[in-house]
Amino acid sequence: MAAFEYRQAEEIRDAFSRHGCRYLFIGKSGAILLGFPDTTQDADLFVEKSAENGAALVAALRELGFAIDESQAAQICAGKDFVQLKNGPFDLDLIHAPDGIEHFADAWDRRVMVEGFPVCHIDD
Repeated sequence: MAAFEYRQAEEIRDAFSRHGCRYLFIGKSGAILLGFPDTTQDADLFVEKSAENGAALVAALRELGFAIDESQAAQICAGKDFVQLKNGPFDLDLIHAPDGIEHFADAWDRRVMVEGFPVCHIDD
């Protein structure tokens, strides 16, 4: 799999915005958007755990070209701690419960916006 590209981050941002998804770039993909020189094979997203956000995520992911089956859709909507997607145009990890962050709302309040990308604060 090729390295994750900025263009793919834009596609995520735009599709997730259209569907009203609440998420934060986290991990290496977040660090790269903050300007740290590195590469990653996938994007890591901290996503808000709610049925409404889960349904929006599934719709946005399908729009992006991910082949989300009913089992994966149920996991996403139920807020499974970690959902790894390798069935789309790029690899994507959805994380509902990242280590060290208890509540999405806390991380959301501390987020950094970088060119329209919501990124988890580096201290998180």
